[in-house]
Amino acid sequence: MPQRILVVDDDKQIVRLVRSYLEQAGFAVLTAYDGENCLRIIRHERPDLIVLDLMLPGRDGWDVTRLVRADEHLATIPILMLTARVEDTDKILGLELGADDYLTKPFNPREVVARVRAILRRAGHLPQAPRVLEITQVRLDVDRHAVSVRGESVDMTPTEFELLRVLMEHPDHALTRGELIEKALGYGYEGLERTLDSHIKNLRKKIGAERIQTVFGVGYRFREEGA
Repeated sequence: MPQRILVVDDDKQIVRLVRSYLEQAGFAVLTAYDGENCLRIIRHERPDLIVLDLMLPGRDGWDVTRLVRADEHLATIPILMLTARVEDTDKILGLELGADDYLTKPFNPREVVARVRAILRRAGHLPQAPRVLEITQVRLDVDRHAVSVRGESVDMTPTEFELLRVLMEHPDHALTRGELIEKALGYGYEGLERTLDSHIKNLRKKIGAERIQTVFGVGYRFREEGA
């Protein structure tokens, strides 16, 4: 069964946009446009996560969060807050009330999907990615942030490490540049697409050029066999 996400915002255009991206990512989506209806859906449907705007008519997002966290049957539901306010005090208050994360408007809807996945994974609702990957004598240890080739340690920059991790998590699968950027580094890395080829070039020097193939017109893939 897909995880069910409740999206709450009085701006129906934002709700439609976020819903579309979440559904494309495989989630089931419930919607509400005010605090009272939001609480009714939470109590009856018990969603797996709430994407909650703070500035709602009637009961605002702070009130909803307080009530959810005070109810022993609902208190463990993760909450991702959306806010148009940029003041740190608003963000801190939201987190202190029990929000798991927040995004400031305007936001990229793909980042909402990435944050939702990360929160669900932390909450144990999504399977954890393997912590140690080993393919063609390349070994990547996520917890130790270490890479070795044929038993020899290889230094990696954080960007190189994350790109290699994603490639090794999808062996023999062609990843587009956009997919590789999204899965490795999220959406906050300005200009990465212009420099991705340089990072791949450096990775090839460190682990062997034959291990990362260019798929022309698509992107890159990590070879599972050979080497």
